[in-house]
Amino acid sequence: MPSQLNPYLSFRDETRAAMEFYKSVFGGELTMATFEEFHASEDPAERDKIMHASLQAPNGITFMASDTPNAMEYAPGENMSMSLSGDDEAELRGYWEKLQPGATVVMPLEAAPWGATFGMLKDRFGVPWMVNITA
Repeated sequence: MPSQLNPYLSFRDETRAAMEFYKSVFGGELTMATFEEFHASEDPAERDKIMHASLQAPNGITFMASDTPNAMEYAPGENMSMSLSGDDEAELRGYWEKLQPGATVVMPLEAAPWGATFGMLKDRFGVPWMVNITA
């Protein structure tokens, strides 16, 4: 799969409703998985939160979203990231390395519970990035 760049939205407990709304607007295929399905939180209050949602419309519009964990800050209006994903590890690691100078690494690029390599950083301009390398 070639590398893709997609917007990634964050919500506080509203991802399911938001993505179902966007599906009604754009159509397409909507997939969602919870924190419980990914074993991503030990907090029982987070088990039904959406860990990852993806909407792929027939015309090529694609975007993703998730609920922000309770322990993380959530700032409406600052709830969007750029998400780089694909299976070309060398290319995606190259982007990660080039984005790092002056950046704040939020989560190192390493093995993730869903089987990919994943990392998050905020570049020197304050833009949040996620890199997801599929196995």
